[in-house]
Amino acid sequence: MKWRLVAVFVGITVVVLAAHDIPLARYLEAVERDRIVTGIERDAFTIAGRAEDALHTGIAAANPALQVMVDQYRAVGGARVLITDAAGIAMVISDEEAAAGADYRSRPEIAEALAGNPVNGRRVSRTLGTELLYVAVPVISGADVIGAVRITSPSNEVDDRVAGRVRGLLVVALISVAMAAVAAVLLAGTIVRPMRRLRDATDALANGDLAVRAPDREGPPELRGLAAAFNAMSERMSSLLSAQRSFAGDASHQLRTPLTALRLRLEQAADLVDVDPASARLRIEAAGAETERLQHLVDGLLALARAESDVIPRKRVDLAAVVRERADVWQPLAAEQGVGVLVTDAKAVIVMAVPGAVEQIVDNYLDNAREVAPAGSVIELRVEVQGDGIATLHVLDRGPGMTAEQLDRAFDRFWRGAGSVTGGTGLGLAIVEQFARVSGGSAALAVRGDGGIDASASFVVVADWVAD
Repeated sequence: MKWRLVAVFVGITVVVLAAHDIPLARYLEAVERDRIVTGIERDAFTIAGRAEDALHTGIAAANPALQVMVDQYRAVGGARVLITDAAGIAMVISDEEAAAGADYRSRPEIAEALAGNPVNGRRVSRTLGTELLYVAVPVISGADVIGAVRITSPSNEVDDRVAGRVRGLLVVALISVAMAAVAAVLLAGTIVRPMRRLRDATDALANGDLAVRAPDREGPPELRGLAAAFNAMSERMSSLLSAQRSFAGDASHQLRTPLTALRLRLEQAADLVDVDPASARLRIEAAGAETERLQHLVDGLLALARAESDVIPRKRVDLAAVVRERADVWQPLAAEQGVGVLVTDAKAVIVMAVPGAVEQIVDNYLDNAREVAPAGSVIELRVEVQGDGIATLHVLDRGPGMTAEQLDRAFDRFWRGAGSVTGGTGLGLAIVEQFARVSGGSAALAVRGDGGIDASASFVVVADWVAD
C-alpha cells in the first residue's frame, strides 16, 4: 500500500510538471531563439555602422580594421560575417573558404537587405551543404543604402544553445520528481503506519479482543479522528458487553432464589392438596407472593438494562411538571401510611433526559422515602435551578437517615439497608443512578441536618430555555 501511494503521488507530480513544463519549454525555446536572433541582428547593425564610412568612401575592401573586426567576431562566436557594397559585391568576408569580390546579389537575404529591409531566417546553403540561420541588414548612409551586412551561423549551433536552456528546465523537473518521490515516501510512511495499526486493531476487535485500542496520536488529523472514533466504538462495545454479562450474571443470581422458593411452594402444595387443602392453599398463596416478588425483580432488571443503554436519545422534559404529576400519583399511597407528599417549590424548568428517566427517578425516590418515613411526617419535593445550567430534584424525608457506609453502598445493585422492611429488590437506587447518568446528570444521597435523607438528581438545563 505504501508503494502504491508513492507511485500515485509521483505520478501526479509528473503529470503536473508535464502540464506546466512542456508549454514552458516551448515558450523558453521560442524566447531563446528570438533572443539569439535579436543579438545577432544587433551585432549586424553594429558592424554596419562601423562599415558605413569605408563603404561610403569605397575603401572597405582595403580597410584592415574591418577585416580584423569580422575575423575576431568569427573567432569568438563562430558566425560568418559578410559585408557587401550596394551592388552586392563582397567587400569584407570572414569565411576563409570564400574571397572578396564575389557577387552575392543572387542571395535572397542580401537582395532584401540592399532593398533597405533587415531580414532573418533559415535556409539551406548549397555551398556549405547545411542549414544556416542568417541575419542581413542594410548599411545606410543618409537616405541611401550603400551596402549590406550578413551574419550566418549553422542552425544546429543555435539549436544546441536553445536545447541547453531547455535541458536546464528538464534537470529542474527531474530534481522536482526526485524530491516528490522522497516526500511521498515520508508522507506515505506517516499515513500507512497508523492505517496498518488501525487495521490490526480492527482485526483484533473482530477476533474478540475488546481491550484493543488504535493509536490516535499519529498520522494526519483525519486518520487520528478515525482512530479516536474506533476507540470510542471499541470502548462502547466493551461497555455494552460488560453490562450484558453483568445483567446476565445478576439476573441468574437474583432469580435463582425466588424461582427455587416458588418451586418448593408449589411442590409442597401439590403434596398437601389431597390431605390438607388448607395448608396447600397457604402454600399456593405464598407461591403467588413469590411470583409477585419475581415479577418486581424482573421489571427492575429490565429497567436497569434499559438505563444502561447510552444510545437512548435525550429529549426535552419539563422537570417540575413531572414532579407534580408523580407526586399526585403517590399521594394516596403515602396517605395510607399516614405520610404526606408535598411539592414546595417546583418552578417550570426544561431539562434534557432520556424518555421515562425522570419518572423512574421520582418513583424510586418516593417509594424509598415512603418506606422509611414515620407516620405523620411529610415527604417534600423541590426543584432548584443553579446558575451553572443545572436543575436539581430533591426528595426529602424524615426517616432514620443512613450511615456513611450505607451512603457509599446505596447505589450498588441488590444492596438493601438493614432497616428495609419491604424486602425490595435492591435495584431502585441503582436504576436511579443509571438513568441520571445516561441523561447527562448525576444522582446523590445526603443526610439532612435535622434528620432524614436528601435524595437528589441533577439534570442539564436546555440551553435555549428561558425562565418565565
